[in-house]
Amino acid sequence: MTVQPGWDAVYLADQPPPWDIGRPQPVFERLAEHGLLRGRLLDSGCGTGENAMMAAVHGADALGVDVAPTAIAQARQKAAERGSTARFEVADALDLAQLGLAFDTVIDSGVFHVFDDGDRARYVASLAAVMRPGATCYLMCFSDRQPGDAGPRRVSQEELTTAFRDGWAMDSITAETFAINFQGRSEAQAWLATIQRSAA
Repeated sequence: MTVQPGWDAVYLADQPPPWDIGRPQPVFERLAEHGLLRGRLLDSGCGTGENAMMAAVHGADALGVDVAPTAIAQARQKAAERGSTARFEVADALDLAQLGLAFDTVIDSGVFHVFDDGDRARYVASLAAVMRPGATCYLMCFSDRQPGDAGPRRVSQEELTTAFRDGWAMDSITAETFAINFQGRSEAQAWLATIQRSAA
């Protein structure tokens, strides 16, 4: 795996990146409270681990992965300090098969929208490689409802349904908000897609 220096560098800066808010995303907390973050769970692109640790508190067997070693080191330190059962590994979201594991639940908090069209297809295939038939992915991405052009690429509902067309069932796409810390803003418009891996 080749570590992309840009992703690691954001965790070495004086200020945390906009998506690292020091707590779980409220959307995923709500999913956990409804018992939806369960079984063997993968947090794809986990950053410093807040969502994975929260899922573990709710009973999930949680593994967080990220391409940035600094983020994983910070996640492991927080997990140790809190006595969390969540585990963390450096891994590329575009090659999740390297984990050699299968998951019941996957959460993606702001990963899908960082990829260009080619890597988007690779990412969907990477998710397919580690999700059991019937497993669920809860994917939250930047929405085309967000005004302006600051921040990551906007994603439309049509792009989501197209990306997850073959071998998947799109259960729902709902309007949500990311909690962020960016230029004085505390939230950004998002889509939450609930996607089932089709039975083999």
